[in-house]
Parts: sequence; C-alpha cells; structure tokens
Amino acid sequence: MSALRGARTPLRILICALGGEGGGVLMNWVVAAARASGWRVQATSVPGVAQRTGSTSYYIEIWDGGEIRDGGKVRDGARRERETRAGGTAPALSLVPMPGRVDVVVASELVEAARAMEGGFVSPRSTTLIASTSRVYSTAEKIAMGDGRFDADAVRTAARTLAKTAHLLDLQGLAAQHETFISATLFGALAGSGALPWPVEVSRSVLGTGDAAAASLRGMEAAVAAVRAGRDDGGEVETPSADTLPPAFSGVLAFPGAEALPASLRDVIAHGHARVLDFQDERYAALYDERVVALLAVADLSDPPALHAVTEASRRLALWMAYEDVARVADLKTRRERFRRIRSESRMQPGQILRVTDYLKPRAEELADVMPVGIGGWVRARAEAGKRFPLLGRGIRIRSNGVAGYWMLRCVASLKHVRRRSLRYHHEQQAIEEWLSALAVALPASAAFAGALAELPRVRKGYSDTMQRGLAAWHGIMEAVVRPALSSGVTAREADRLREAVAAAMADERHAALGPVLRGDGRPAVGVPVPFVKPERRTTNVH
Repeated sequence: MSALRGARTPLRILICALGGEGGGVLMNWVVAAARASGWRVQATSVPGVAQRTGSTSYYIEIWDGGEIRDGGKVRDGARRERETRAGGTAPALSLVPMPGRVDVVVASELVEAARAMEGGFVSPRSTTLIASTSRVYSTAEKIAMGDGRFDADAVRTAARTLAKTAHLLDLQGLAAQHETFISATLFGALAGSGALPWPVEVSRSVLGTGDAAAASLRGMEAAVAAVRAGRDDGGEVETPSADTLPPAFSGVLAFPGAEALPASLRDVIAHGHARVLDFQDERYAALYDERVVALLAVADLSDPPALHAVTEASRRLALWMAYEDVARVADLKTRRERFRRIRSESRMQPGQILRVTDYLKPRAEELADVMPVGIGGWVRARAEAGKRFPLLGRGIRIRSNGVAGYWMLRCVASLKHVRRRSLRYHHEQQAIEEWLSALAVALPASAAFAGALAELPRVRKGYSDTMQRGLAAWHGIMEAVVRPALSSGVTAREADRLREAVAAAMADERHAALGPVLRGDGRPAVGVPVPFVKPERRTTNVH
C-alpha cells in the first residue's frame, strides 16, 4: 500500500480473459475497490467476439489521490496540493498498456498468459503474473493434424523466468469447486497476491449481496488462501478417473497371460478393449483382443523399443477400430452423459430451459460409408463423379435434446447394428489387416521400424476432404515406404524415413511436405514449435 502512495507512476493492471468468463466483471470489481479506497482509477476494455475470435483484454491504471467533485469539475484534493507545492502535475492515465510497463498481468488461461508474455507485457523487473493453469484449447490447436496443443510446461517455465513474481494455479478448477466463475477466483488471487494497494477487506466489500455474491465470495476466499499459502500448479496431469471411461471398463483382460504384461501395456489394452466394446459389441472387442495377442506373440517385450511399438500399436488399433462414422457421432451426441455435462458447464438452475442445437452437414460420401458395400460403392462413385444428391451437402440444425431431433439422431445411431455390412467397415478392416500384417513382419526384424509403423494410422483422421487427403497420404506412404521396406528388409534408415514421412503428413492437412519425402528429393522442416502469435479465440462446441 505504501509502495503506491507517493509513487510518481500509476499502478498498471492488464487482464487477459476469454469471452464469457467475466473479465468485465473482474475489471469492475477492481475499479469499485479502487474508488472505495480513495484512489483515482481509469479502466478501458477491448472485447473480443464471444468466445471464438478476437482478443479480450481489460486495462486499468490506478493513481494515488482521491477525486473530489466540486461544481461538476474534478479536483484532486490533497494530492493536487502536494503536487503543486512540489512543482509537479497529476499524471495522465493511459488508455492502453505499453510493453515493459505493466505492473500486474492477470490471465484466465495458460495460453492467454503466453500471449501477454509474447506481447512484452510481462517484465522480470516489475510484473506480477497471476494465471490460471487451466486450458481451453484454441481453434488452431484443435484443427492441427497431429497434437497441436501448446507446450504447457514451456509456458510455465517462461512465466517463472519472465515475471518478477508468478502465481500459477488452477483457478478454473477452484471456481468450479466453489460453484462460481473464474472471475471470482482471479479477483481473490489478485487480492491475495498483495499487488493491490488496499486491504483484502475492501475487495470483499465490492462483491455485493445475494446468492451469486456469496458464491463469488467463497471462490475469492479460496483463491486468497491458495495464493497466500504459496500453492502452485506444478503441471502434473491428472490420470482419468473411472467415471471418464466407458461403462464397460473393468481393467481386467480376458486373454491368457495378460496379467504378466507390463502395467503400462496392460492398461492401454484394457482401455482399448473398453473403447471398442463401447463402439460395437462383445464380438468386436474380442476381435481387438485377438489382434493384440497376435502382436504380442511376435514381440520381445523385454526390449524397450519393441514394448513401445506394441503399446503404441495397441492404442492406435483401438482408436482405429472405433472410427467415427455418422452412427458413432449420432450416438455420442445423444448420450445422457453429454447433456449432463452441458448442464453442469452452463450451470443450469432449477426451472431453466436448456436447448442444445447441433449443426450438421452430411455429405454423400458419409452416407455411402454406412450403406452396404454394393450400394455404398455406387453412391460414392456418383459423388466422386460430381453427381448431386437431394438434401445432402447443405447445413442443417437439429435440436438434439428436443423430441424430434433426439429421435432422429437415435435412428441414425441405430445404424451401428448394420455397421459390419457397411462400405466403410469393409475398407477399414482391410486396411487394418494390412497394417497388422506389416507390424507382424517388422516387430521381429526392427523394433524401430515397427515403432514408426505403429504411428502410421495417425494420418487417417478427420472428416470430409481432410479424411480423403489422409487416405491419400496413407496409401502414398504404404506404397513408397512401407511395402518396399518389408520386401527388401527393414533397417534403421527405413525407420527414419518412415517417421519422417508420417511427420510430413501431419505437418499440414494438404500434405505439402509429404511429396518430397516420398520422392526422396528433399527433407521438410518438421517438429518446429508453433509460436504464440495471438491464438484464435477458444470455442465452446461440445461433442
């Protein structure tokens, strides 16, 4: 408090938040507390566009000296008198933050903190950084062909390096625990950090009264206690709890010798079995077990590279066998767990009405995938020839929790019962068998090549045109790298080339870097980290 009094510069606070998180409410609380304490304060905001695009930020400057109104004019009382005697003037408060001249940065999400650091607003000489370690993935992260997530550990390291003082903790989780919004816990962390020039009691007083204010106060008090206790999120990743797994998950494998497998591999296989069972039925899950056992029979699990290859292959096999066709998507969109999660995330109150509208754009190719092989092949051929189909290729909106919309989607989900006779099932099983046969040859010969081959299904992902390009990349890699290597003998050099091809295919959805790798006339630049350049605003779509 004394640090600000008599200071020749104002206290500068930058708040970086996502749309809908209450960043404006947080700004108003700070402004109200400053005025209640007799400080002169100015606040500006740059709102984004909802939660999808734009940059949402709030900037506050606080200066020592209360405002006294007299005849409509603002006079700066005792402070103005002191400044006049000293031959100085009251400072003009800025509307925008300047890099290197921000005292406190408050971020509601980890990559928002990274964005502030990239902009130069976090200084090791003067800045207190308060950030929630929770993540709301950006559109850029979600649409990446591979794992497009920003490195959270790198952001934490940068925060502790660049900030004078860094308070990093899961404020979103703390808010959910106390049934309030993250704005309340951010305000508590700010008050508890000692960065504000007034007592915490003043901050408490501006929250108001009523049930909402009581919840905000609980969240604020929890954050104050967490910051003062020096709690910090070290970045540990929580393991999925039992209730996040499909209902059929038991962790027990039925095939002989399963109990002797390494724990990490056993867990992957158990999760894979549960996923495949949830996707189709017991017979399909038994097929997954049978395929895994065939890989185990030819692998030397005492060799770490071979163990890694089998573990990765078991994981990719489960994801592949539980591919997302229209029946699967419709099933997931109409599950009770989904509506329960939406009600929880939107904090539904008794008596409120929830409307869930899904946007769908079915294509002829997706319709062909769930049809019997003969008819589906005919439909796909007409679609590839440019023929149009009525009601397909245009966007439609379905209220999935309404009677008509719900039962429409349930009818589509019931197509799982004829999935084994569908065109896509036929094509997927053929490709899976070829991949497994290649793995069976590679595992005894070269664990390094088998490990690279286990990652090859990563290129088969997405929907619509992205899926078609992924399939083209798959066939190109199989034809140019995998089949020649299996016929001539796999080597470490072939393993490197296969890994390079997979990385090139995952570098961008159009696979511009893949061609030179397959031709052998160039090496693409892969593995280069994506810089933190104003990430696209987060989405709140639910699946």
